[in-house]
Amino acid sequence: MRIAFLFLFNLLLGQCTAQIIINNKDTHIHYMGRVDIKDSASVIAWPGTSLSIRFTGSEVKALLDDERGDNFFNIVVDGKVIGKLHPDAGKNEYVLVSGLGRGIHTLTLFKRTEWENGKTWFYHFTFDKGAKVLAAPPTGKHKLEFFGDSITSGYAVEDSTGQDRGSSPYKDNYVSYAAITARHFGAEYHCTSKSGIGILVSWFPLVMPEMYDRLDATNPDSKWDFSRYTPDIVVVNLFQNDSWLTKMPANDQFKAKFDTTPPTGDQIILAYARFIRQVRSKYPDAHIICALGSMDATREGAPWPGYITKAVASLQDKNIYTCFFPYKNTPGHPNVREQQDMAERLIGFIHGTFGW
Repeated sequence: MRIAFLFLFNLLLGQCTAQIIINNKDTHIHYMGRVDIKDSASVIAWPGTSLSIRFTGSEVKALLDDERGDNFFNIVVDGKVIGKLHPDAGKNEYVLVSGLGRGIHTLTLFKRTEWENGKTWFYHFTFDKGAKVLAAPPTGKHKLEFFGDSITSGYAVEDSTGQDRGSSPYKDNYVSYAAITARHFGAEYHCTSKSGIGILVSWFPLVMPEMYDRLDATNPDSKWDFSRYTPDIVVVNLFQNDSWLTKMPANDQFKAKFDTTPPTGDQIILAYARFIRQVRSKYPDAHIICALGSMDATREGAPWPGYITKAVASLQDKNIYTCFFPYKNTPGHPNVREQQDMAERLIGFIHGTFGW
């Protein structure tokens, strides 16, 4: 009798003290972004991709495998960024938060960096003994998707020295105008962006019309299932890189795309309209905002806003709009304050146009 009692006591004690493990496919986790959810791990690559979970408890760990050790994540607890995680290359477990007080908490792991910084495989969360995992955070009332370049990605946004450094420690999609806008509306958020990309030409061989439909941006055969996410509003902020590269005949990508002859204004307009038609084909009911700025593509006298305006007019679609960010008139990429300024302009446009 005593042996049976001790066995039962130890069994119950073990159940009370055991850590809780929530694997990558568990429905208690809320993902945002283009995530490849595999049986053993979820592949996190796009900037702004996040995974969130609600729980009671004091500590949360995550088992991750980073491809190169060149990624950074924000750790967000109860709506506040409490730290920055820089995973080492390889498979390791990390304490995301500890010492939390009693009550219900929400933790979000948010990818600051771009897919060019490598993939991160997420295996599971581990919670301390006595913790309780709750229903996944609710899906936002609205859904947004952004197609963009370095401005949308948050390139060099945290380089306070003015050197416009774009290495991974200075990238932070969380403080980009795109992510700020999504948080303002409590919206779901997808960010399909890449520094240096254009519609006609990029600083590398890939252009957005070739990348916009990929799950794994590095694999042309990896296609995103657009039925998994249907945004209410799509924001396209592209042409900054085109505005530079179409005037650089010595550049290798210029030569590859145009040989020796730069595109005419009419060709630029047609290329933009063609890409917006591609987006429309995936999202027939979405509102599409064709944006540009806030770098020198919107400088006074620049032709690029006019190209976009003409392209939009040619589409004859009442649910396609233009919204241009004023030229910031400072060197380099938008800093944190300038990204906030962009967000306020876009938020005001959405409030005024759609009544959100």
